[in-house]
Amino acid sequence: MEHRKSGREGQGLVEFALVVPLLLILLLGMAELGRAWMTKNILTGAAREAVRIAAVPPPVGSMAAASARATALLASGGITTAGIVVTDAPAANGIVTVTINYNFPWLFVGFIPGLSGSTIPLSSTTTMRREY
Repeated sequence: MEHRKSGREGQGLVEFALVVPLLLILLLGMAELGRAWMTKNILTGAAREAVRIAAVPPPVGSMAAASARATALLASGGITTAGIVVTDAPAANGIVTVTINYNFPWLFVGFIPGLSGSTIPLSSTTTMRREY
């Protein structure tokens, strides 16, 4: 029997070359989304603990102690450049608010064409009524 060439010798290689970059972009995007989600959870946990400290009466809680606790929790998660704002509004029934802002750095932004900017802003705000 005679073997004929069908013109498909490089078809698998071309398909591989077209599909692999798309799969890598999808995989890296999922990894970055997971990192961003984890960072957002760290911000939320730090804001919750800080507002709880700020809401308790003064021997235990204070604005400085709340800010220090949030800074310690963020540092344990590897976040050192977050902005922490502790707000006490005594006129509004003693509401205490803690807001933490952070610019999340993308690691793989240079590999994905069309994306501009190397950070996305993440923020977490928690409010609690002051205990008397």
